[in-house]
This record gives sequence, C-alpha cells and structure tokens, in this order.
Amino acid sequence: MANILIAAYGSRGDIMPLTDIACGLIDSGHAVTMTTNTELVDELTALGIDARPVDFTLEEGADPATDDPMKLAMQMVKPKGMRQLSRNLLAAVDDVPADIVLLTPFAELAGHPLAEARGIPSVGLRLQPISATGDFPPTLLGAWNAGSMINRSAGRSAARWFDRLYGKTLASLRADLDLPSRSARSLRRERTANNWPILHGFSPSVVPRPDDWRAGLEVVGYWWPRSTSEWAPPADLERFLAEGPPPVYVGFGSLMLPPDDAAKLAETVRQALHTAGVRGIVQSGGTSLEPAAGDNILTVGPVPHDWLFPRVSAVVHSCGAGTTAAGLRAGVPTIAVPSPGGDQPFWARRLTALGASHTTIPRPKLTASRLAAALTATLDDEQYRARAQDISTAIASENGATRGHGSNGAKNNEVRVVPGQRVDGRSCWWPLSVAAVGADEAGDAAHGCR
Repeated sequence: MANILIAAYGSRGDIMPLTDIACGLIDSGHAVTMTTNTELVDELTALGIDARPVDFTLEEGADPATDDPMKLAMQMVKPKGMRQLSRNLLAAVDDVPADIVLLTPFAELAGHPLAEARGIPSVGLRLQPISATGDFPPTLLGAWNAGSMINRSAGRSAARWFDRLYGKTLASLRADLDLPSRSARSLRRERTANNWPILHGFSPSVVPRPDDWRAGLEVVGYWWPRSTSEWAPPADLERFLAEGPPPVYVGFGSLMLPPDDAAKLAETVRQALHTAGVRGIVQSGGTSLEPAAGDNILTVGPVPHDWLFPRVSAVVHSCGAGTTAAGLRAGVPTIAVPSPGGDQPFWARRLTALGASHTTIPRPKLTASRLAAALTATLDDEQYRARAQDISTAIASENGATRGHGSNGAKNNEVRVVPGQRVDGRSCWWPLSVAAVGADEAGDAAHGCR
C-alpha cells in the first residue's frame, strides 16, 4: 500500500475530476489524502477520501457580498495571496504521510518544495494544456493563434513571467522548509531537463498531444467526477423533464457576479429561451442565477452533469474544462459563452473547431437575441449533435484514471522527477506503480503496488 497525497485547490471544476483518481486509488487499497476548498470537504469525505480543508482569508475590509468577484479572485493569485494559500496547504498536510504527491497547478508552488523537503517524487495533474507548444498559445491567455513560432515563444515567456511573479513567494516557502535557496527559474528548468511527469486529464480526441512537447508530458484522457450512490434527482426536476421535449441546460459554473449583473444575466437567459421557444433548466451556480419562474424554465442547484446532460438537447455554458468534457461525454452540442481570460476561450474555440458548437458568444457580448439565434441554429441543424456524438463515442473508450504510464517516451518507462529519484511506470495502474528509488538502487521499488 502507498500513501498518496493529492495537493489541490481551485474551483469545483478543478477539484471534482480528481475524485476519479482518488477513488480508484482507494479502491485498490491505497491511502489517499486530498486537500481541497473548505466547501467541498463534505463531498469528498462522503466519497471515502481523507479530505483536508485549505482556507483562504480575504484581505481586511473585503466583502464577498458586495465587492467585485474578479477583484476578490485577484487577491488569491497575487503573490501575497499565493503565499497565504501555500502556507495553509502545507499546514493542512503537515501530519500526512506521503510516498508521492500529485500536484494541481494551484498547489505546485507549495508542492514542489514539499516533495523536495520530504525526499519523495511528485507528478503534475492538469486539466488544460499549459506547457509551451507551437500548436496554440498559452491556454490561460485566451483564444488567439499567431503561428507556431510566436505561440511557442509566448508559452515560454509566460513560464518566465510566472517565475518572476512568484519568485519571492517560492523563496519564502523554501525557507520555511529549511531548503537551500534556489531561483524559481532554475528549479523549473531542472524539472524540464529531468522530464518531470505531468498528466493531462483531457481526451486526445479533443486536444491531441502536441508533437513538440517534451517527454513526460502526457495526454491520458478525461478524469470523471465521482458522486455518491445516495444522490437522487429532485422530484421537480424529474417532473419537468417528463413533461415535455428535452430542454436546454444553461449554467455558468463557479462564475461570480455582483447581484445587479447576475439579475441582468438571468433576464437575458429568460428572454433567449422564450424567443427561441425552448424549455430550459438553469443551474444557479456561483452567481445565483435565477430567471423569473415560468412553465418553460426550471432553476436547480447542483446536479451531476453525467446524470443531467444526456437528458437535455443542448448545453449553454462558460466552457470550463469540466463542463466542456461533460457535454462532449453526453454527446450534446454546446453554445459556448466563455468569460474573458483563463482557459474558457480556449475550450470554446476547440468545441467550434471540432464541430460540436455552432458559435462562441463571449459573455460580455451576450444578449438575448444572440443567445436565441445560437440556440435556434444549434437545435435546427443535426450536424452539431452528430459531431458531439462522434466525439462521445471516441472518448467512451478512454479511461484517463487508468492511463499515465508507458507512453512518455522515456527508456524503460522511467521518467526522472527530482535528482536521485524517479518514477517507475512498468506495472500496475498509475500512480500505484510509482516508486521512489535512489539513483544507486535502480529497479528496487521502495513504494508502490506489489
């Protein structure tokens, strides 16, 4: 049995796909601890995961009820916020035994020093392609494309920018752990030279692995959120679905808006559904989206996408990685309404390129007439549903949680992770076969499945 730590923080869409990995490891007899936002602890605990809450305290005077949500979010990603978040994460796992640590992007700043201090290997987990490539620009910088040379250069420049932005934060974390002083850039370049493994939880049918990626960067397929068997659909939801043709789903995930903006968005959705003449299930989400009640609209709270999406005719969403995946898995077309920045415009562009979406409407440009027109065009043309179903068939044969070794291009399926250690991927289910071994003990697995 191995002790495995999944260091994670982020939105619900960032966290829940990782439950596929965690539950699979637990089912195979391994001990898994996972850090998460405080509000998701109960859900993870119900799945049998040892969930450790990581708190983040807003700056003095900040008011989530009235302040601009984007301004509040920026508090976390600033160096001061990331220092607080990283220290809270380290404190949350101080007593957790670990043979390996799996790191999501928000946890890497704390996770790399933690792994080094404990002398254990680490593996990256990502839901979007961040590493530099000529195929597309950095996915967190929007949906533009300037050709392979500029795309690749932009990706490398972004990595150097992050090194500079969080360099002092990393230095303070290393000092907290009594590690020698090293620059963020030198550590990143060392990981690159050692082919530090990063597993990407999306389908190669949706984003093929770039040919110019180094060894160790793998696209393994989607990780699907687990849910407890006790969940049952509310009676009003089942009744609404049974009373008419398949409705359209509308939801904007963890998007947070000031109350006035949320009310305007809700009215836009109501008018669009009425104009298009379709029924709608609206998920309130982080922005408390609640259109005026009517015979053709039902507002719901959290509902598992794997249950709901196969029962709808199309999905309108902001194109977070998880919701994008769920729509494709269900084989239903998407009307993409991404927020500016982040990875949402990237996924919206991919959906259009794949033929599973008629058009993209950036959220700041969303109007009732534009949304109604997109709904009509999508539902009247079967090609979008057919293409979504083709992709659904392709990804149905994949299981991202059971892949991740044997295809990284390294000799004998081994990839170095830190000096003097490596990951052995020759057997079993990743990362059950992960073995931390000394440089002079090649082949003798210290940890992992037997």
